[in-house]
Amino acid sequence: MFTATLMISNICATKGVQFFTDHQLSLGPLEILPITTDGAFFLFPLAYVIGDVLSEVYGFRAMRRTVYYGFAMLLLMVVCFWIAIGLPAAGFYENQNAFRTIVGTTPQLVAAGLAGFVVGQFLNSVTLVLIKERTKEKHLWARLLGSTVAGEFGDTLVFCSIAATAIGIDTWGAFVNYVIVGFLWKTLVEVVVLPISYRCIALLKKHEPTYEPLDRPAIYS
Repeated sequence: MFTATLMISNICATKGVQFFTDHQLSLGPLEILPITTDGAFFLFPLAYVIGDVLSEVYGFRAMRRTVYYGFAMLLLMVVCFWIAIGLPAAGFYENQNAFRTIVGTTPQLVAAGLAGFVVGQFLNSVTLVLIKERTKEKHLWARLLGSTVAGEFGDTLVFCSIAATAIGIDTWGAFVNYVIVGFLWKTLVEVVVLPISYRCIALLKKHEPTYEPLDRPAIYS
């Protein structure tokens, strides 16, 4: 699910999205409305929910391996897109330029996703694990929310900085809008699905033979 979410998100993110386009309010260089985001806004937060579950149950090392494997598959996808773009188009195929425009921007988005997600997920996992070392099995909500705020901010800032031009964002106002909306949206999703995260984590802890409750400080590397 983690890898599939990353791959689908990087394709959907090639589309720039705006809401409330008929209502615009400007405060200096900031464009408050319309709300600017990308086509993966509804899916990408799921990767962080999965990341929280993996970090809580299996630890930082397992989450780190998952991130590496996920992005290895993303790089494979980029190579396949690059080959497909370079293949000679059939005479009856009239969408070569459109195909190149859509999947041709994917490498930039993958680079943005790689940089942002590595930063974000490591911040997310490290924060969760450090809080868990102090709280042990208590205050799961604090671990999930605290790690999300740290991880999502780092991820969103890095990702948006690299990906903005790929989806057509070319002003500072739209860029700030993109970052703020992305950060608030992802964090809000984490809060909304917190009860689901709780149930998933509890279920895995109960049925995962390798899980042992943390009753003493542990070293994570």
